[in-house]
Amino acid sequence: MPYLHQLDPIAVALGPLKVHWYGLMYLLAFFVAWWLGRKRIRAGYLPGVNEVGYGDLMFYGMVGVILGGRIGYVLFYDLQTYISHPLQILRVWEGGMSFHGGLAGVIIATWIWARKHHLHFFDVGDFIAPLVPPGLGFGRLGNFINGELWGKPTDAAYGVIFPSALPAEYARMDAVSLKHEWASGALNSFARHPSQLYQAFLEGVVLFLVLWFLSKRERPRYFISGVFLALYGVFRFIVEFVRVPDAQIGDHGYLAFGWLTMGQVLSVPLILAGIALVVYSRRAPVLHRALPEASA
Repeated sequence: MPYLHQLDPIAVALGPLKVHWYGLMYLLAFFVAWWLGRKRIRAGYLPGVNEVGYGDLMFYGMVGVILGGRIGYVLFYDLQTYISHPLQILRVWEGGMSFHGGLAGVIIATWIWARKHHLHFFDVGDFIAPLVPPGLGFGRLGNFINGELWGKPTDAAYGVIFPSALPAEYARMDAVSLKHEWASGALNSFARHPSQLYQAFLEGVVLFLVLWFLSKRERPRYFISGVFLALYGVFRFIVEFVRVPDAQIGDHGYLAFGWLTMGQVLSVPLILAGIALVVYSRRAPVLHRALPEASA
């Protein structure tokens, strides 16, 4: 039987103060990136940078992610809505963050920080690339808890029934009545792909393991950044085939051919740029990983 999604997007409610799981996922993402990065700084993976300098880099990255992610979503996915209701831009706890915009924000922030510290941009980029996937995974878990960005219909046993995706007669039901309908099997035909979890696994788990493994070995400059861009682009492009696109874009969310989405269009340049960096890295200097005793 498909799983009925009835998760509360609010983690803690203290009177008028409500802490959303989506926001906590971002805090967890930054904490894990800080923790992993600090271990790598201590091990000497970014020569010339201490923990204080890395904390500065994390601050730049946080600003880049939040501003870039939100501005990117507004520009790429729902510009007309935010023009009509500009204050909604501030409601980040409700979702609406673009990875591609966040990536652009991080790139700009990293470039500024690297220039300030007189470091090669791609040395810094190769350092932080393995720290990004866990945050992507947590973000997708936040999307799942919010019951947003769900996938297309499926009859697979692991399908999920999202109340917000149900027809009006079911969407208006209270949680108890809806659960009764689910138990009777009346909602089985409305099950959908949990595309958020697919992305959490591919972008969060698989991408992290690949980059972490590769970054612990000798590799040329540009290589880790290239692998990150290429793999993320491929994973996102694939999952878009089972994910419901943003309906406000193009023809019911599709830009061309009845299947091409904005997410896929934005991912193609990442794939091409990633491949180009991997190829170019063959002519770049090899970066040696820190010796085991350096982490003591």
